Amino acid sequence: MSVRPVLGAAAGSALLLLGFAAAAPSQASAAHSAPSESVTVDAEGRMADGAVTLSGTYRCRGGDGPVFVSSSVGRSSSDPHYSGGDGTRAVCDGEEHRWENTETVPKNAFEAGRAHVEATLVELRPGGVLLLPAVHAVGHRDITLVED
Repeated sequence: MSVRPVLGAAAGSALLLLGFAAAAPSQASAAHSAPSESVTVDAEGRMADGAVTLSGTYRCRGGDGPVFVSSSVGRSSSDPHYSGGDGTRAVCDGEEHRWENTETVPKNAFEAGRAHVEATLVELRPGGVLLLPAVHAVGHRDITLVED
């Protein structure tokens, strides 16, 4: 097996991650530069059959590429987080909308009780041959996970 395709994939992944880090504004600057864009997390998440469902609201204005609400959940803000699947496709018309993401998590990863959620409103902008993420808003919240 040739090493060249693996190195190419690794280099592409590294560039994508660097682009994301550079594109991600701090919470303060995101709130300051675009007060009309926001993402919130509901106080309660649901667990059922090995899946965690998170929800909240978002508001955004148009962009150059598709916009998604992604989410991740962990036991605390410093523990490993599990992402909320593919995310919810956002409608960026300036109005407030609901989002909901469901992700299958490893067995025993969570139990009912406290958890930490991060939700991100992210646009995938054309950047040459790649789509580069541009963060519109970020929301954090400690929530309660309940079993359905």
